[in-house]
Amino acid sequence: MHRVITLFIILVLSGCANSDWRTASREPASIAALPNEDDRAIIEVYAADAFSWRGWFAVHPWVAIKDQNANKYTVYEVVGWQVDRGYSAIREYTTKTPDRYWYGSKPELLLSIKGDRAYELIPKIKQAVQTYPWANEYSVFPGPNSNTFVAWIAKQVPELELDLPFRAIGSGYADNSE
Repeated sequence: MHRVITLFIILVLSGCANSDWRTASREPASIAALPNEDDRAIIEVYAADAFSWRGWFAVHPWVAIKDQNANKYTVYEVVGWQVDRGYSAIREYTTKTPDRYWYGSKPELLLSIKGDRAYELIPKIKQAVQTYPWANEYSVFPGPNSNTFVAWIAKQVPELELDLPFRAIGSGYADNSE
């Protein structure tokens, strides 16, 4: 039993010690189409292991959309870093590479919709982002958090048929909006 506890402590400490968010990879994973190579509207949802030891238990998801003929994607995600300073938890930015590593963790593509169907659903996603009820709140557990945000979008736009992974801790918090 002592060996198991020692091994657990070593794993926890190594998971924390080897992860420095300032130097962790944010390179593109080469999953997404480059915007100048695909004129179609695109919706993609990604998830990567959460940062550091949290990645053993949870994922961080985000939504990327590219309007038809756009030269960049718009990425929507929720992070709690600035909520205590009075800023929104919703982070929105544009990029040519929406599939970047999440602080050292390679993302997994959960959903990809391209063309006419994406063109029809993008306004609904934008509306869901605007109506997210916990934009000024963040809690790792039980939520609201990044998984709550993407689950909220999936709930508001059921046509996405998005299923979040089991490790999307906090996704059930989206059910509290009713």
